Amino acid sequence: MLEAMMTPRVPALSVLFDLDGTLVDSEPNYYEAGRRLLARHGVGDFSWEDHTRFIGIGTRETLTVLRAEYGIEAPVDELLAGKNALYLELAGTSTTAFPEMRTLVERLHAAGVPMAVASGSSRAAIAAALAVTGLDAYLPVYVSAEEVERGKPEPDVFVEAARRLGVEPSSCVVLEDAAPGVRAAHAAGMRCIAIPDAEAAPDDAVFAGADLLFPGGQAEFTAAAVLGWLA
Repeated sequence: MLEAMMTPRVPALSVLFDLDGTLVDSEPNYYEAGRRLLARHGVGDFSWEDHTRFIGIGTRETLTVLRAEYGIEAPVDELLAGKNALYLELAGTSTTAFPEMRTLVERLHAAGVPMAVASGSSRAAIAAALAVTGLDAYLPVYVSAEEVERGKPEPDVFVEAARRLGVEPSSCVVLEDAAPGVRAAHAAGMRCIAIPDAEAAPDDAVFAGADLLFPGGQAEFTAAAVLGWLA
């Protein structure tokens, strides 16, 4: 199905994946890590609904907002280190890959398509999620928001991922579940496949601008549909 991608008449494509909520179902772990962190600082009522406001936004950016909202005195770097430590305790045992995403990664790998992960998570968190799911065998290249100047919705992580793959941004297709990521992909000059997270704050206008949209999110997403579109 991907033979057409490899012909001289069609530019070779590279595929960049967001991690959390796109490749893997890690949001429950991020919520629990955030809830435990905030509880340490006297915030006892941080709900799942509160957490969904920040789906798709980098951890540092999220903690910067929460620190201000709850009047937490600890510096952002201390909060970031605390949340990363809590998340890593959870990530190594309970992170799962979405089945159709795994199929897509395996098919693209078999076709020789360059791939990378570009995420708002820390490098350690990305490594833990990829290792526990076995996706590290297919996705050795990954970029964390902590390695670039600006997180999503700025394009930095995607631009850096393209640079590490040695490809032009214009040849990249991004898979994203959150509006900030869709914005970041387009700001980088990349095409975007959107799989909206049903739990995230809706942003229909942004998702409508995706080059390929699965309105029903992961429940509707299929590897076959993406492969057909790419071809």
